[in-house]
Amino acid sequence: MKKDQADTIFANPLDKVSGFRFDQQVVDVFPDMIKRSVPGYTTIISMIGNLAERYAQSDSHCYDLGCSLGAATLAMRHRIQASNCTLVGVDNSPAMIERCQQVMAADSGELNVELICDELQSVTLQAASVVVLNFTLQFIDVAERPVILQRIYDALLPGGVLILSEKVAFDEGPHHELMIELHHNLKRSNGYSDLEIAQKRSSLENVLIPETLDLHRERLKSVGFSSSDVWFQCFNFASLIAIK
Repeated sequence: MKKDQADTIFANPLDKVSGFRFDQQVVDVFPDMIKRSVPGYTTIISMIGNLAERYAQSDSHCYDLGCSLGAATLAMRHRIQASNCTLVGVDNSPAMIERCQQVMAADSGELNVELICDELQSVTLQAASVVVLNFTLQFIDVAERPVILQRIYDALLPGGVLILSEKVAFDEGPHHELMIELHHNLKRSNGYSDLEIAQKRSSLENVLIPETLDLHRERLKSVGFSSSDVWFQCFNFASLIAIK
């Protein structure tokens, strides 16, 4: 398996900053990129495993939608104790799925894992007890988000859960700007230059669309979830759990 590299994608001045894509270049540096860019990511991944252990039901499916290299998939694989439970990872990036297959093959976990390269809008979901959207929904067109959440809700068994992690926005301008500033300071402390931060931000503009926590809660309620709330937050990154 190819060794992960340091993230230097935006280290040099670019004549044109293209829209962010989960291509081979990103796959090669993804673990380093996530570790240095998303506050609390390690904690979120660990707790996804913990929550999956709590909510996974026997004879059900557990989904990691937008699985990338399978960090959340692995966390669930090593914590789920429910019998006859199938773990499914889905991503629309062929490069991500190819590397994820290598990661799963090298892992010692015994729980069956199925990996699918497909769009979330079209993948079949069934008899689910745990569904994870870990920093995935934010990359999907806003108009399509309610439809995807409705499909997830409809596929969940009673008592099933959705774990939704997102970069979030804030209604109050000063607070919104403060959270962005604190996030950028974190990235600087993790070795990113101002040039890298600026070019990455430009690349993600109109690709990653954050929404407020209130909007997320309202949407989750509108598709049928009986309850939802934040279980983790650091700056403008948060994770919610919604229960059917």
